[in-house]
Amino acid sequence: MTTPGALHGLRVLDISTVLAGPNCARYLADFGADVIKVERPEIGDSLRGMGWRDPRDGESIWWRLVNRNKRNIALDFTKPADLDVLWHLIDDAHVLVENFRPGVLERLGLGPKELHARNPKLVITRITGFGQDGPYSSRPGFASIAESMAGLAHISGEPNGAPTLPAFALTDEVTGLVAAFATMTALHSGVGQVIDVSLLESIFQIMGPLISVYKLRGEQQERMGSSLPYTVPRGVFQCSDNLWVGISTSSETVAKRVMILLGLGDDDRFSSFVGRTENRVVLENAMTEWCQARTQKEVLQEMNAAQAAVGPVLSMADIAQDPHYSARDAIISVDGTPMQGLVARLSATPGEVKWHGKALDADGAEIRRNGWGKDVSGDNE
Repeated sequence: MTTPGALHGLRVLDISTVLAGPNCARYLADFGADVIKVERPEIGDSLRGMGWRDPRDGESIWWRLVNRNKRNIALDFTKPADLDVLWHLIDDAHVLVENFRPGVLERLGLGPKELHARNPKLVITRITGFGQDGPYSSRPGFASIAESMAGLAHISGEPNGAPTLPAFALTDEVTGLVAAFATMTALHSGVGQVIDVSLLESIFQIMGPLISVYKLRGEQQERMGSSLPYTVPRGVFQCSDNLWVGISTSSETVAKRVMILLGLGDDDRFSSFVGRTENRVVLENAMTEWCQARTQKEVLQEMNAAQAAVGPVLSMADIAQDPHYSARDAIISVDGTPMQGLVARLSATPGEVKWHGKALDADGAEIRRNGWGKDVSGDNE
């Protein structure tokens, strides 16, 4: 018998699609919430058809990860019988997660006014591209659009090169975490309310003080590849065996150790963040030459011995056999599907991954018959 997670007894209705909303609900499910995933009949969530397939059975690998630990039902909101099932689930839910464009739920008669009339304590987590209001609110929202408009693409890429988008759905992942955090904050308040989370503001939030720098100093961070304007050396460097390492000196004590390794410990030009950034070219050239004179193994050994901050640039093939990932259970197998483990460890009430994303309407008959019924740990609420 499994141990109830920290969110044991929490009932979450996930009517969102694709990534950001389902990721929010997934994090809650990982820590014990009873999450019911609602999909459209026949076609389901479009995530089922996106990306890579398991070569064994053709099912979506994305789907298995993002919708793990959830029960599943297919409902057509335009059909009275299915809508009746949905309302009965809403009556006993604590959280509803949705990511329709603003106004869609209202047109379906499922807006916050109607939802709170039935369930005053319901937390309604609404995730959109640009928020529930504002001049862009009606636009379709995707991670790549938010990354373009939040300043991320502008600073990403090589100097004098084109703006670059992340090579994965960064904003969808970040927004899922933001929405999960906001949902738990709202639940802690004990008050039924509406949460307005946007892709744009979620990714903008993690851009650091760049908007402050512009408004206070009139300066903009330019594209610098892997470098940063305020700490040097920082980036990826190639070794003599053509393997790469990532290096950071964003701590004064670490920077001093690296200067000693480079033979520059007595050079006053490199004794402070300001001095190092003013002499960026000299220092980056020194770091490049130092790495190119050593194999990756030698670079790692020397820098680790000096307690400097360094790591090998790992591919997924490397990660799959890395001993630290293995020791930390950062990669687990769920019904034969490898995937990331839990996002965090809780010592007293740990989370658990019980199953991967299920087939369409896999729990539909049981949910129609018993509603929420017993939670997934087997105890009545």
